[in-house]
Amino acid sequence: MTAPAAAKPGAEAVQALARQLAATSDGALAYLRSVEPDAAADLDELSRREQDKPAIVIVGETKRGKSSLVNALIGAPGLSPVDVAVSTSAYLEMTEAPTPQARAWQPGQEHPIEIGIDGLINWGTAGGVLPEGTRPPRRIQIGYPSPLLQHLTLIDTPGTGGLDPAHAEVALAAAEKATALLFVVDASSPLSQPELDFLIQASKRVNLVMFALTKTDAYPGWRTILADDKAHLKTHAPRFGNAPWFPVSARLAETAAQMPPEVAAELAKEARIDELAKALRQVAGRRGLLDRANLLRALRSEMVRRDLALGEQMTATDPDPADAARAKEQRQQLAARKRTDSRQWSLALNTHVQRARVESTGGLRTALSELQEDYLGKLDKFKRNELEALPQNVDAALHAVSLKLSADLERRFRQVGEEVLSHAFPPAELQHVLGRLNAQLGHALNTKPQRDAGTDNVMVALSAGGIAMMAGRGAMAGASALGATAIVGGGLLLPVVGVGIGLAAGAFILYKRRVAGDRQQAKVWLREVIGESRAALTDEVAHRFTDLQYALTLALDDAIERRLKELDDHIGKIDQALATDKATRAKKKAALTAERDALRARVKQVDEVLVKTRGLAPASASAAVKTAAKPPAAPASTAGGAP
Repeated sequence: MTAPAAAKPGAEAVQALARQLAATSDGALAYLRSVEPDAAADLDELSRREQDKPAIVIVGETKRGKSSLVNALIGAPGLSPVDVAVSTSAYLEMTEAPTPQARAWQPGQEHPIEIGIDGLINWGTAGGVLPEGTRPPRRIQIGYPSPLLQHLTLIDTPGTGGLDPAHAEVALAAAEKATALLFVVDASSPLSQPELDFLIQASKRVNLVMFALTKTDAYPGWRTILADDKAHLKTHAPRFGNAPWFPVSARLAETAAQMPPEVAAELAKEARIDELAKALRQVAGRRGLLDRANLLRALRSEMVRRDLALGEQMTATDPDPADAARAKEQRQQLAARKRTDSRQWSLALNTHVQRARVESTGGLRTALSELQEDYLGKLDKFKRNELEALPQNVDAALHAVSLKLSADLERRFRQVGEEVLSHAFPPAELQHVLGRLNAQLGHALNTKPQRDAGTDNVMVALSAGGIAMMAGRGAMAGASALGATAIVGGGLLLPVVGVGIGLAAGAFILYKRRVAGDRQQAKVWLREVIGESRAALTDEVAHRFTDLQYALTLALDDAIERRLKELDDHIGKIDQALATDKATRAKKKAALTAERDALRARVKQVDEVLVKTRGLAPASASAAVKTAAKPPAAPASTAGGAP
């Protein structure tokens, strides 16, 4: 059966808990200052940080209904952009204001820009149109006269999209400001592993996590999904096993606002938004205790990291001679393969790259041919207004083609990279090498127009950040958009910006000059535009695959050199440890063991206090279904397994 929720603390219990939190966090911080001064300084700053109001940070993957939920909570349908195609790298900070207003902070600028509520669609979405030369904002503050915002601030983070690193980093940065986290999942399917991994990462410095299960109106089987999610958490992340859940429907809440009172009340009850809003107000009222609990949670994460480091040091004091023999054998085999197989690797790389280039170019040619035939077939049936709108429609269609091309390049580039590296390294070593490469991959994206769009003769403008290679061996930027979760699954990530193509000003000018309602001239214009687009994109694809081949050549050579160096260092440390006399090693190991035991005693003390903070969480929504679940696993010494 599900474990009973912790009892809500009374006034005396709250005071006692406050004293325990203060004493335990002060002691843990003092310990951390003695062993990890830099980490302690960071947490000292966290403990002194002041905010006007408690902050509830809303996190989760894209398409889960976060923005719709925010709009429903503050009673402003359509305020935060909700289109699944408009995700942005900025986070939206919802605060109380007497009248609706919005302002944006650009990178490197101290003062915000007033953009107004109407400007959100441009400033707060990836597809928005910003003033020329303006950089996308990193933070947008929206003021709105909402009763809920009188008590707290809501922060709507960008969807992590399979944990896309760019958006995930923004969400994690926002989470550090949180009094509590509201993790949003929907009723379409149970929690995924990437969502769980991100949740654990985001909650390392936030003690209280609540869950919202959205879109209950669209999925009648949401109770089953809720039960599966709870069971999954109890098994794989027991810290969140008894966290409060709130099944909600933003769409029903929005519909209720437009209905007569007698109907609205029933719809609002079914939407359950009010229950979640009430819980958030309860959280805001316990801000002082939650802030102290967050500090203690962050201290625990640092102590766990210290525990792992001590374990590695203890292992190094008692090396296994067989380990050195295995490492020497691996090094010898890798060096031999480098001498004998380098030409074979080069030929394999060239073969993979050329095959992928031909396949990608063929797919592009087919897509543009189909686009041309589709519009040629429609032109004879177009009415006058449709004929006048042809340039805008073709521009949108070309942009869609470029998006598909970008996705295709992403897939092919990653596939080529992994196939090439698999030629150089056996499976046992490949995961290690991929990890090292992924840790060093960066992307210096240099976006610039491919053609000068300032003359009447230019029909298309191709904006594409070419594959930018960092100088020197061992550094390469590759060729695909960053993928899901770093190397979860062991994949190779090759970062690059996507291809973007559209009509240049010259295309619109020529259309007005030549066509003027003439369908035959419109067909000539269309063929010219598609032809130039085909040439531009084919040329871009060829350049990108050439750069990919060069980048992977450097990466392959660098990966081998780095692996050889790592093996040399590993062998050297083992030899050094073996050269030290046994008594010295034993003394050092005993000291490390004593330090680790003392540290684990502190962690246990912290865990006992954190367990008591469960009573600070609001109760789950009354509509949440009680389900049978397996008993939680024993707490692990990780952030995710913490109490």
